[in-house]
Amino acid sequence: MKVIHHPFRSAVLLSGLLAVAACTDTSSEPAPVAVKDAVATVNGVAIGAETLNVYARNRMRQDADALTDEQRDNLIKELQDLYLLSELAKQDKLDRDPETVAQLDFQRRSILAGAFANNFIETNEPTEEEIRAEYEKTTTGDAGKEYKARHILVPTEDEAKALIAELDEGANFEELAKEKSTGPSGPSGGDLGWFPPNRMVPPFSEAVVALEDNAYTKEPVQTQFGFHVILREGSRDLAPPPFDTLKEQIKPRLAQTKFRDFLDAEREKATLTP
Repeated sequence: MKVIHHPFRSAVLLSGLLAVAACTDTSSEPAPVAVKDAVATVNGVAIGAETLNVYARNRMRQDADALTDEQRDNLIKELQDLYLLSELAKQDKLDRDPETVAQLDFQRRSILAGAFANNFIETNEPTEEEIRAEYEKTTTGDAGKEYKARHILVPTEDEAKALIAELDEGANFEELAKEKSTGPSGPSGGDLGWFPPNRMVPPFSEAVVALEDNAYTKEPVQTQFGFHVILREGSRDLAPPPFDTLKEQIKPRLAQTKFRDFLDAEREKATLTP
């Protein structure tokens, strides 16, 4: 009997080998692989190319043909160790141990269930019409608003009140901001552009939302940055993201919903007991 001598290189390798073995369906004997089609053998038992490929995906997250020669050789050695250990387990009748039998059955059913779920999703992809209908459903209604505003930021409440008094007398907001504001938008007349409320700190955004278009705050608005006088120049409905932007997010969600609906229907038809 020819025995392949190949010591484990570390406890980590053994741990990884057993972890991957736990993901392998060994609950029933696979169809034998012809020796001429084997990538390696263990005591005359052939290890097939597809077995190596499955093992490579589990261990290396890539197909076997994408591996370097060294990586491929290492995986084949690990598979040979796996085959040797599994045969030793059978010799010791560990494959008849109730817990081991239950684990093997669980792994087999998990693999089959996953294969069915993946196949269902691949063969029942949401149509363009279904994706668009879901897009319309999730983007209708109040999509929110965004606002255009200017502000003048000063250190004290008294300075802010003095600015409001000047505005009440007809001063130009933009010119006052250029002259008085200590904020970074001062040189541009306090222009903040368009923004949704959640982009600003709460006291500021609440004041903007409460204003009418083309109106300014009659009382200073205090934030951690100082005291603001705010002019709301405009408001508009916030447009939802375009269909093409959300399509790839909606598609997998719909696919999962389809599968869940299918599974719920199968549960209704099945005879299930607690």
